[in-house]
Parts: sequence; C-alpha cells; structure tokens
Amino acid sequence: MPNRAKRFLIASAALALALPALAQDRPEPVAAQNSVAPSPQPSPGASPAATTPPRTARDPGGGEGGFELVDISELSLEPPPPPVELPDHARRDPMVAGTLDPAELGLGANPWGDASGAFLSTLMRRMETPIASRWAHMALRNAVLAAARAPRHVNPVDWTAERAWLLLRLGEADAARMLVAGVDVDEFTPKMFQVAVQSALANADPPGLCPLEDGIRDVERRVMPLVEAMCAALAGEPESAAAQIESARRRGLASGIDLVLAQKVVGAGADTGSAATVEWEPVRQLNSWRFGLATATGMTLPENLVRQAPLRLRAWQARAPLLSPEARLASARLATGLGVFSSQSLIDLYSQIYDRTDPDDLSESDAWQLRMAFVGKDRAARLAAMRRLWDKAGDDRLEREASRALLGRAAARIAPDPELQSDAPQLIASMLAAGYDREAARWAGAVRRMDDEFADRCWAMLALAAPNPAALDIGYGRVNSFISRDKSPGRKRGALLVAALAGSGRLDARSAARLNNRHGLRLERASRWTRMIDGAAARGQGGSALVMAGTGLQGASFEDLPPAHLFHAVAALRRTRQDFIARMIAAEALART
Repeated sequence: MPNRAKRFLIASAALALALPALAQDRPEPVAAQNSVAPSPQPSPGASPAATTPPRTARDPGGGEGGFELVDISELSLEPPPPPVELPDHARRDPMVAGTLDPAELGLGANPWGDASGAFLSTLMRRMETPIASRWAHMALRNAVLAAARAPRHVNPVDWTAERAWLLLRLGEADAARMLVAGVDVDEFTPKMFQVAVQSALANADPPGLCPLEDGIRDVERRVMPLVEAMCAALAGEPESAAAQIESARRRGLASGIDLVLAQKVVGAGADTGSAATVEWEPVRQLNSWRFGLATATGMTLPENLVRQAPLRLRAWQARAPLLSPEARLASARLATGLGVFSSQSLIDLYSQIYDRTDPDDLSESDAWQLRMAFVGKDRAARLAAMRRLWDKAGDDRLEREASRALLGRAAARIAPDPELQSDAPQLIASMLAAGYDREAARWAGAVRRMDDEFADRCWAMLALAAPNPAALDIGYGRVNSFISRDKSPGRKRGALLVAALAGSGRLDARSAARLNNRHGLRLERASRWTRMIDGAAARGQGGSALVMAGTGLQGASFEDLPPAHLFHAVAALRRTRQDFIARMIAAEALART
C-alpha cells in the first residue's frame, strides 16, 4: 500500500481509537477461536470508517398514551465535575481546533489555503447529507477534523461550530464532540452553543449540557428549565431538580415525552422519590432531544421510530455505549454503509455478539457466518458464508456496502482464480470497500480469462483502483467495448467510468472526448461548481477541494450524480495529492452502480 494511503488509513484508525463509542463497553480481546475473525492483527484497509437542524424539546410531536413504568432506582449518571479555572498555558487556541494532523492526512500544513472561511462555511451548512460516496464521507470527516489554522473571513469559533455541525449531520457524533471540546466554553459564540447542545444530545451526554447553561439561556430558552433541572440532579440537588421539573410542567414550557425524558434523567442523577412514566405510543418521530435523553438512561427506543429516523440519528445510535451490541447492530450496519464505521469496527461488533450468543444458537447467526468467512475449512466453505452475508443485504444500498466492507478482509484471503468469476465482482468490491487496493489488484490476470459479463465489472473497478494499472488495458478500444456492452439506464456506468478514468489521468483527454461524443455521455458539462473545485485544486487547497467534492457528491447514490461531477472531484483530489482517496471514490462509483 502506498505511503499516502497508509497515512490516510492510519489517521482514520487513530480517530477510531479516540472514539469512545467504539471503545467503551467492549470486552477484552478474545482468543482467535472465540472471535469471528482470526488473529487480531490490524487490517491494512481499516478506516474509521438531512440538513434541517434536529429539533429539541420545542418539537410538539410527543403526546401521552400507553404506559410503561420505568424503575429509575438502578440508573446512575455521574455528576458533572466542578468548574476549573484554566491557567493561560492550558487554554486551547480556537484558531487551530481539531484532532488530526493535516500533513498526516496528505492535506499539507494549510489545507484551506487563502479560501474564504465564510464561503466554505456556507458550503458546509448547505450540504445535503448523507453523500453518495462512503470514501468521500471518510475523507471529508478527516479533513474537517484536521487541526489546521482557520481560514480567513470567519470567526474561528464559528468555523469550528460549522465543522462540528456538518459532522453531526453526517452521523459523526464522536468526531463532532472532539471539535466542540477543542474550544474553551468561555470562547463560545451563540452558534457554538447551539451546536454544542446538539453534540451533547447526539452523544447521549446530558452532563455535557451543564457547562453550557449560560449560553443555553440565550439560544435555547424553551429547554433551559429542563436543562437546569437535569444539571441540578446531577449535582446532587434532587429537591431543586424536582421543583424545576414541576415548574416547567405548570408553566407549559414542556410536555409529553420531552418533559418525561428530562424527568427520567433527573431521577437517574438523584433520588427524587418518583419514577418516570415513559409513553412512546403517541410519539410520531424522534429528534435529537428524545434520542439523547432516552439513550443516556439506557432505554431501547421503539423500533418503529428508529426505522423512520434520519440516517444521522441511526449513526448516533450505532455508537451508543449504553446499548447492547444486538440493539446497535442494525444501525451499525447503516453507519458502516455511510462511512461512520470502519470495516474493522463492524467486525468488532459482530465479535461481541458472537461471544454473547448461546452456543446452541450460533450456527444460525450472522456472527457465525462471518467467522466461517474467515476460518471455514476450505475455500468453498468460506465463499458460501460470504454469499449468505452478501445476499442477506438485499437491494438496500447501505446494507450492500456494509456487507462488502464487513467482508473485505475475508475477501482478501481468497486467491485470484478465473473459475470464481461469478463471485469475483463482489470479492473485488468488498476488498475495495475495506481499502485493500493492492490485494484487489492481484486479480488483474484472472480477470483477463473471465467471460465478458463478469470481466467488465471487475476490470472497471481495477482500472480505477489499482495502485499501478500497468497490467490492465485502459485504452480507447477496451473502454469502448465496456460502454457498448453497458446495459445500465442511459449507459450511466459507462459515463461514470470514462469520467473517473479521465479525472484520474488514466485515460487521455483525446480518448475521453472521442468516447464522450460517440456515446453522448455529456461529460463536458460545466457549472459554477466545476470552476470552483478546479480553482481550489489549482491553488493546492486540499481541504477546500474535499469540501467541494462533498458538495458535488450530494445525493442518495451515484446514479443521481452527473458524471461530470465525478470527473472534477477525482481530478481535484488527484491534483491535491490525495491519490488514494481519488482512486477509492472512482472505483466505488463503479462498484455501487
């Protein structure tokens, strides 16, 4: 794996180690015979792996209905620590809030260059999430987390707030908390207070609201009485907390589920002598307030509400340490498909489930199938297990990508063989989803001996992802043959292939133009966005190019994107020396269409 790819993956792995979501409530490493994957060596391809702001207690969607008596006597939340006056040398510089070294990410020392911070903030605020590419999501997350100097024309604290708000909308609750924690509270702006409230709720961390009380009075007045009550309880003042809850009820400041959940947190923080009755039946939707308070007290949310919740909230749930691995699994798979979870993180979750499953029930579990994908007695047994997991994902695009990422490391253990042509597209797509580009490239020779139906799919991914494509024919004739056999609507796969090959510099401009004209691929499309991303790349602004790439890749899937957007995104990343990410995004476009 090239050094640049290693740096990207190491930085992502460092982020994963820093995320308590993936570290808390985890069993000690088990022996190989007790886990789904053999030998706990780090995966060379591992990476850590809705624009309307989530509403808080002012949302009127809750009501009262069926009753569930919750015993709060066994719940306990730690009180917030007393405030500490920091000496000057311990204060954090808001100009460089972040956790990752931009140079280690391949972004250089100044990833934003001389770009306008106000302009970049607007782009991030208006970005519709999630974005189509899992790899673009991971790269964008890392760039936003970079400890780089804030760009010009923006308040540095507001700049951090905009980055954290984008991370929250991407589902990256832990990453957002890291950014918020990088600014001292006495430096907070109103925007940062608003984002910090959402970050505390996304992380199911009611004590995290307590240092924000002064700011909440100005930006979230309706929830302030409930926040004061919860913080009073956590500080060991149950009488004051109970009185404030009752006052909020009498004054009509909150009602229904929103008030009851705050009362439940109060009861968990201090013994108030009462139990909270949680009534989910009349509730029609989840928001950040309901998610954060319910999850903080270990409640399992109603399945019907979880299924219809925004994807960002599902990703928040995937990392909630108070929930069992089984309760988090469905959301964790979606988080993996989005890019919030890495392939290794999902394997770890299945390992926990494997260890908790009754031996009599193991053979019917997905955790068992995953283990067989790694340590089945022979190739046939391993492939049979992989097929079951691939097939179980169905047609859901995030589920399919999660299964591929989950099996990437197992797929890398299968030796290339043209006899496996029916499995080869999934094997190669799985390896690339987990970042095993060199292992996938070993299939180049086998692909040449496959039937066209299977060879085309494999060749297209390898032509874009292989670190060294010298063993692959990427000339005009081969690409033209692929397009001629392309049966996708509007030959979308052919258009994406030409766009990605041209953007990566693997197809010369003349051949790309001839193919574009011959097949009507419309790659010449230009817009203000194409000019801006080209300009950011020309100025060497790696971070700006990634934000622009995320903007251009907005959409539910690659089918929704103009091929010209893929061309300019890949070209800009390659030009700013982010070759590994450019190759992975390009190959992902062909794997997922």
